[in-house]
Amino acid sequence: MAKFCMLNDAEKKYQEWFKKANEDNLSAQSLLRHRDGTASVVCFLSQQMSEKYLKGLLVSRASSFPKIHDVKRIATLLEPYVPDIFDLLEDEFNVVNKYYSVTRYPGDIPEFSWDDAEEAYDAAKKIKEFVLGKIK
Repeated sequence: MAKFCMLNDAEKKYQEWFKKANEDNLSAQSLLRHRDGTASVVCFLSQQMSEKYLKGLLVSRASSFPKIHDVKRIATLLEPYVPDIFDLLEDEFNVVNKYYSVTRYPGDIPEFSWDDAEEAYDAAKKIKEFVLGKIK
């Protein structure tokens, strides 16, 4: 007889966040591999991936949170549950955080290089690994 694992609401919510974050991850990986898009999109996807993984961790610990996109503010909300978060990831937060608004508003968009995209994606991967390590 098969056993079924019932997920509680918090597990469902954080898994939904992680599913969306993984979609950003796959898209960023493809763009980096094939270079058939733009570096600014990889930078934006890296920020989005980081934000969604952090929000997934947050919903696994807290019942609600404000609708924000600043990864450092999200990390501040996580700090009571994960006290070492800034010690381990502040540099990564600084890298990805700058790509949320500047990649969205024409006229404010600087030219991003593939080196910028790789740096943003590497930072996002570190945030992802940290978050997944805290869930287990």
